[in-house]
Amino acid sequence: MADPKTAAVGPLVGAVVQGTNSTRFLVFSSKTAELLSHHKVELTQEFPKEGWVEQDPKEILQSVYECIARTCEKLDEMNIDISNIKAVGVSNQRETTVIWDKLTGEPLYNAVVWLDLRTQTTVEDLSKKIPGNSNFVKSKTGLPLSTYFSAVKLRWMLDNVRNVQKAVEEGRALFGTIDSWLIWSLTGGVNGGVHCTDVTNASRTMLFNIHSLEWDKELCDFFEIPMDLLPNVFSSSEIYGLIKTGALEGVPISGCLGDQCAALVGQMCFQEGQAKNTYGTGCFLLCNTGRKCVFSEHGLLTTVAYKLGREKPAYYALEGSVAIAGAVIRWLRDNLGIIETSGDIEKLAKEVGTSYGCYFVPAFSGLYAPYWEPSARGILCGLTQFTNKCHIAFAALEAVCFQTREILEAMNHDCGIPLRHLQVDGGMTDNKVLMQLQADILHIPVIKPFMPETTALGAAMAAGAAEGVSIWSLEPQALSVLRMERFEPQIQATESEIRYATWKKAVMKSMGWVTSQSSESGDPSIFSSMPLGFFIVSSMVMLIGARYISGMP
Repeated sequence: MADPKTAAVGPLVGAVVQGTNSTRFLVFSSKTAELLSHHKVELTQEFPKEGWVEQDPKEILQSVYECIARTCEKLDEMNIDISNIKAVGVSNQRETTVIWDKLTGEPLYNAVVWLDLRTQTTVEDLSKKIPGNSNFVKSKTGLPLSTYFSAVKLRWMLDNVRNVQKAVEEGRALFGTIDSWLIWSLTGGVNGGVHCTDVTNASRTMLFNIHSLEWDKELCDFFEIPMDLLPNVFSSSEIYGLIKTGALEGVPISGCLGDQCAALVGQMCFQEGQAKNTYGTGCFLLCNTGRKCVFSEHGLLTTVAYKLGREKPAYYALEGSVAIAGAVIRWLRDNLGIIETSGDIEKLAKEVGTSYGCYFVPAFSGLYAPYWEPSARGILCGLTQFTNKCHIAFAALEAVCFQTREILEAMNHDCGIPLRHLQVDGGMTDNKVLMQLQADILHIPVIKPFMPETTALGAAMAAGAAEGVSIWSLEPQALSVLRMERFEPQIQATESEIRYATWKKAVMKSMGWVTSQSSESGDPSIFSSMPLGFFIVSSMVMLIGARYISGMP
């Protein structure tokens, strides 16, 4: 007779969440959406030159295997039979670009991360080839020509990495975003691995036509990308292949969504006009626009939100992307040393409850929506001798909230109907000071699920609902209702407006700091073009950091 605890859990679904800073594997009940167990592995990032951001694809893959193995061990300790796991979904950092050898399974270069800026000159050169009155790239892809997206990263590899060039010439090279690399490896790799992606990840490459839902020859010709490098494109919910090794050998991978689209699904934003904001390494606000593409006039992206089945229609979203959100907390910890753990920032900010006129624009990788200004760099301004690390911590949290307000306002203009509340998720939403600040700065309620793992939940839902698995119903009446925590605005709208207007002044001062040549080459002479103010602010930051690390008043 089966153990009653084992029997009670019913069919389970696993979700790989491969992010910029970490990899996680989580297991949910398909009947209640309850999170049963999970494991997390932190990842390293490499910064070989100014503006360059890379990761090791093999480290990423190994972290997935480790997370799956450790989670299965934890389930076993809970007396839950892992044979109950009937499907696995994959959610991933989008745009990050990998190219590997299909004969050896070895990466041909490090993964070039979505935040990477090395391709700015490439972008400028390509921009000159687009007729001024006809931006066919944006009309086909919904995306501006930017360093953010995969096509220019792949173009850079083809132009600069001899291993890549040789493998392409010999027909050995495969390209993909992180989902493609993981699915190919997990389903066998060199021994019959499935080279595929889903529509949400394909739509972030700048090579994919979001209307026809196919790779576009005109776009591939424009970027000079050989089409035989590209993965097959499937829906976000179907069986792609079976896991070929490890504790889950034989389990189908049947869900795949870019991380922000997975969060939209996990927040159950299936109705036109529903929106969510995810606070991770960056900050990403998505609004479901239904089965029609809505093109922004205010700096937002048009993207594929999901396609939950081979024969199901595609749904679209407007997206506002902020490059630096949680990454600013990591920077305060790792670069300035004013906090020891990410959780410390909430304590510091709570101590003072104000930035005392200090404003932080964390444009470490330029500014994304709504500006799309690659020349911007991070600044701290409004500093006085009274400013301490607590004020800087508060200003960092405020910066995340101000950036969210900018993209929310752009979305309200494009959609024509202002959002009455904001649904949020992501690791940073555990920070109650941040959530209250966000409600105050937006002056609308902020609503957070008690179970914050909505990205993983979305990937699990897609996997469990796939034809041939069918253990998770996506019918409205069958969806579990997430318990929510609500944050109401606690300051006057006038105070919110004044603080926001001052932030906008700071943003203007962050622009125009670097040239494309210096950002692409990583040349130290980048600093020769910096105004004196840069060195004053930098010196003050280092002084403050040094004083407070050493405990000086």
